[in-house]
Amino acid sequence: MPTDRVTAWLVTLLIGALAFVIRVVRLGYPNKLVFDETYYAKDAYSLLKHGYERSWPGNADASITAGKTDVMLDTPSFIVHPPVGKWLIAGGEQLFGMNSFGWRFSSLVFGVLFVMVTIRMVRRVSRSTLIGATAGLLLTFDGLSFMMSRIALLDVFLAFFLVAAVACLAVDRDWMRSRLADHLESHGWSDLGGRYGPALLVRPWRIAAGLCFGLALGTKWSALYLLAAFALLSLAWDIGARRLAGAGWRANGALFRDGWPAFVSLVVLSGLVYVATWAGWLATSGGYDRQWGAEHPGATTVKVLGKPLASLLHYQRDIYGFHTGSFIMTQTHPYKADPGGWLILARPIGIDAVNNIAPGTDGCVGPDNCIRVISGIGTPALWWVAVFALVAAALLWIGGRDWRFGIPVVGVLSAWLPWFHYDARPLFFFYAITLIPFSVMAVSLCLGRILGPPPRAGDPHAGDRRMVGAIIGGAFVALVAANFAYLYPILTDQLLPHPAWLSRMWFRSWI
Repeated sequence: MPTDRVTAWLVTLLIGALAFVIRVVRLGYPNKLVFDETYYAKDAYSLLKHGYERSWPGNADASITAGKTDVMLDTPSFIVHPPVGKWLIAGGEQLFGMNSFGWRFSSLVFGVLFVMVTIRMVRRVSRSTLIGATAGLLLTFDGLSFMMSRIALLDVFLAFFLVAAVACLAVDRDWMRSRLADHLESHGWSDLGGRYGPALLVRPWRIAAGLCFGLALGTKWSALYLLAAFALLSLAWDIGARRLAGAGWRANGALFRDGWPAFVSLVVLSGLVYVATWAGWLATSGGYDRQWGAEHPGATTVKVLGKPLASLLHYQRDIYGFHTGSFIMTQTHPYKADPGGWLILARPIGIDAVNNIAPGTDGCVGPDNCIRVISGIGTPALWWVAVFALVAAALLWIGGRDWRFGIPVVGVLSAWLPWFHYDARPLFFFYAITLIPFSVMAVSLCLGRILGPPPRAGDPHAGDRRMVGAIIGGAFVALVAANFAYLYPILTDQLLPHPAWLSRMWFRSWI
């Protein structure tokens, strides 16, 4: 690892501060529930007041906007996502009230933490504070990450916990190799000589990853795919480490001997954390399906698990039925985005819009009508280059045997490919926020390869190559920042003349 720990943390904090400043401006505007905030902000308030989600009347949004929040009904509400993200949204509502700033505040905080943990992950893997900082700056200027940090949806929390989990696994990889090195040194060996080596059953960073994966699952179930993929990748790292240390064919024994502790630390622990995230629902009696166990005392699950856990299991079946049932499969939405187009920004999502604002109204000076929109769109200069960077990462991982590039490839594929199985139902581009940290990582690692290693004594051309690489990297970050600045008005509901808005709609599918 680089030795600039203090400098690295200062850089992380400075970039985090930059991300906070540009995200917090006019956070409470528009002062209303936009898009799916109508579900999650109200569910969060229900959790805050009662420990479970209650229903709201049809005119609740208008009442809340007017400052009247005591309109919640007594009946439970059927929800389709676990409670972690909503509890976090509730934290902002507790601090600042049931208003637009309050229900968006936690998204802001975790959007900034999302940037910071990406910096730390990329620095850990690349062994370079500069490359980690580059990843942080690129993510700071990504339009989708920016927008999701300013709206009370669940996905920014999901993305943060997933990146935190993968970052923990990256630290665990180093921790495990360090323990192997210590084992060799303590015995005075140059290698294991065909021995398996220490068992290392308790690995703190792998446990930390399990906790983070559990919180991710407690936000959205789609985290399960990344948990499975990175658990396998982590186990592959173990096999490679033992083989490198001289375990020979016995290194393959890590599939079981390291595999079952990994299963406990990652899968079992994340499952326990997931159940714990439903504590509010379990501790109360009025939630949806909460009394199912009491109403079905003869059910096998009730006899085995008890009434509360059996009720919770039944509730999970109902949620799964919603996500895969005929109702959702027959729904349509104007902003439906096929996952095949996510990486190239084929169909961004409209979050809110006020169209045809006449001249002389709301500050519109004419002669054209004006428009206010919030669009969920990534920064094209970043996303389009990231496609090529991911291809290069796959080649460098498989062909070049560079383990670092496996993380962005596995991250993007595990966060992206599973959605193709569900593309008969409406899917939306903002789900792709879990792709962008790994895409940014691929871009940053590739820029690191272009930059090259620090100059060595006796190599007169190394400094020139590094200068050229620095110019390329700096120019690209500046391009992404400029592209983000151009899109900023359509990310923040700013007033635009209609032609100025159209100039930012580069393709018909963006409208």
